[in-house]
Amino acid sequence: MHELSRRRFAGTAAGATAALWLAGSRTAWAAPGGGAPASHGPDVYERTVRAAAMRWRRLPTGWQDAPFLANGFLGAQLYRGAAANTLKLMISHTQVQDQRGQWRGGTGYSRLPVGHFTLTLAGEITAVEWTLDPYDAELRGTLTTTRGSLTFSALVQNDSGALLVSTRPSPGEEAAAWSFQWLQAASTRLIDKPADYTPNPDPRVGAGFVEQPLLAGGGWTTAWRERREGTGRLLAARLVYRFPGDVRQATADAVRAVDRALSTGPGRLVARHREWWHAYYRRSFFSVPDKRLQAFYILQLYKLASTTRAGGPTLSEWGPWYPEVGNSWTAVWWNLNVQIGMPAVNGTNHPELDSVTQAFRRFEKNLSTSVPPAYRDGRSYALGHPSDWQLRAGDTYDVGVPGSDRVSDNFGNLTWALHNVWLSYRHSMDLATLRDVVYPILAKAVNFYARFLHEGGDGRLHLLTTRSPEYADAADCTYDLSLIRWGVRTLIESARLLRVDDPRARQWHDIAARLTPYAEDPADGVMIGKDVPLAASHRHHSHLLWLYPLRERKWDRQGDRDVMRRSLAHWTSMRSAWHGYSYATSSSMYAVMGEPEKALDQLTFFTDGNTVADCGLTPNTMYREGKNLALESPLAAVQSMLDMAVQGDGGVLKVFPSVSERWADASIASLRTEGAFLVDADRSGGATRWIRIRSEAGEPLTLDHGISGAVDVRDEHGRPLSWHGAGPGRIAVRLPRGATAVVTPRGARVSGGPRDVPPNGPAEPWGLPS
Repeated sequence: MHELSRRRFAGTAAGATAALWLAGSRTAWAAPGGGAPASHGPDVYERTVRAAAMRWRRLPTGWQDAPFLANGFLGAQLYRGAAANTLKLMISHTQVQDQRGQWRGGTGYSRLPVGHFTLTLAGEITAVEWTLDPYDAELRGTLTTTRGSLTFSALVQNDSGALLVSTRPSPGEEAAAWSFQWLQAASTRLIDKPADYTPNPDPRVGAGFVEQPLLAGGGWTTAWRERREGTGRLLAARLVYRFPGDVRQATADAVRAVDRALSTGPGRLVARHREWWHAYYRRSFFSVPDKRLQAFYILQLYKLASTTRAGGPTLSEWGPWYPEVGNSWTAVWWNLNVQIGMPAVNGTNHPELDSVTQAFRRFEKNLSTSVPPAYRDGRSYALGHPSDWQLRAGDTYDVGVPGSDRVSDNFGNLTWALHNVWLSYRHSMDLATLRDVVYPILAKAVNFYARFLHEGGDGRLHLLTTRSPEYADAADCTYDLSLIRWGVRTLIESARLLRVDDPRARQWHDIAARLTPYAEDPADGVMIGKDVPLAASHRHHSHLLWLYPLRERKWDRQGDRDVMRRSLAHWTSMRSAWHGYSYATSSSMYAVMGEPEKALDQLTFFTDGNTVADCGLTPNTMYREGKNLALESPLAAVQSMLDMAVQGDGGVLKVFPSVSERWADASIASLRTEGAFLVDADRSGGATRWIRIRSEAGEPLTLDHGISGAVDVRDEHGRPLSWHGAGPGRIAVRLPRGATAVVTPRGARVSGGPRDVPPNGPAEPWGLPS
């Protein structure tokens, strides 16, 4: 049976044949593509995504190396059980959290563990062959035991949130069955844990459900049922969380949801599930010669859609997957993690995942609670850290007061997070986002900062002592000054775009004109703050926000280059304390500074699995910092790749601006840039062959095309478009809303669409493939 499994499963995207997975079965569903090898499929989107599949030929042991499934809410991971004849399917949910706001958010609003299903087999497990297929968002495989074998397929159904696991045992393993074990509903956070903290009560356990009440009211229920057909089994499970509300209603809803999933039939549920995921991957495309890095990129897209949705909780440190061995990152981390993990939803053309904008749109009122009580006059906002996904940091916690004995790392959290929302606006040009979210909230965030500005003897406005995150206290702290400067300039521009005559604008203009420059060292560039140099390795790029992502200084301006170069060189010269996101961010910085080889070096140092300061990428593309687990650094690396392929800052759209010579070929489709442009382009033999740009908003287009020599500019039908030169290698094209421009070398034509470019070497799959 083991050899049969190897023939059927190894090296295929479908994972099983129709002989094993029967369309119309009550306990199984048909495999896609009839089991044909993925490389022979007809569609480039499907081929490239299936080729990124993770493989397991060794049994994973936990969060850091297990396959993962989710739909933005319910998460599941499969790995080794407590005994040699068991597997553990850990489940968790992004909405499951405590509701005791009397404590700081990491404890009072802590996410809580749920429990796990255990598959008990007759024999001990001796071999596994698993494939996590991102195209179908499905885990398929076999396991071999000393008594037989078992084939399975598992997914978290996209729209219903039902966990479905279909199993087919061989003779000797017919009795293989699932059981559920709840975990105590208590925060695993140990830092600052209150002395009076008590776990939530034990649950009520019934036939096919576990009902977990919360001390604060409400709670959740996990319900499940198995259907049998011959020796085949189908496990269906659902989790329903209710707060406020009656946990008994959660039980009724969860049980009904399981019944509904089983009565609908697996075939119909899986068809709907696959339809969503297949459409998801067609929204954009990115192919490079480094196929392991290409697979990494695709798996982060899978991870993003598994982790968050616009209507659901925003990115937390673990995504939907609560680690069995918990650590202290139990909530939403706003002091860097969300801000670097979420921007890739813009460039990859996935606004349906933009949970950050929606969080501020829905829960703005909670921002006032992070302001110190003395400043809660209705005109100031802040964002404490950590918070829950509804922006609540705890009723007794606030960000503190600059220049006092209560200085914290949290003064800039809100303004930096609003830069994410501003990027969402710039990529969509949706004025509703600017009017309803960015402008009103940013005005109150800047107003809180403005309370602590004072005029110095030099006539400049100076900031009282704040803290550069994770490094040192400083007056005129560069981190905060850069956010204030970006904030007032953005408000001034927003008022112009919205045609708002705002009485606060006079103050914004004054701050923009008189805010003190950053403290600067002649050799080492911009400092942490007044009289505070960067004197040791520092993982955080907080003192360089002005360089990236705020892009206050521009590499295109010759006068900005020296300070950019000196500042980045000094930070990167000391890497002993760097973490994963340090490499991702420095890669983006090099990309916007026209240093493609350094940009790629920084990125691949991280994605190649190198360990620095006991931090590194894990086999399943998650991330580890010591004993703590997280996922924002790999997601930040997606933005690094996007910055190599397209840039749209400052009114200039650049195509392939920082692509390494090691990527002689590259192909992109529907990458979204600022100005709401969708960009397709092809690079071959180290040269750009063609570019296609579609305008969704009719914004002015200045294109840095990177094509040597004369160019042709046509519309999508091949008709010439009017254009004029805008500098070396740049053209300006008037492109109305909905129109398309195609740019090629003179006399050339676009041939074909996106392509999976040739590899530049072998690439081992992610996971545990050997």
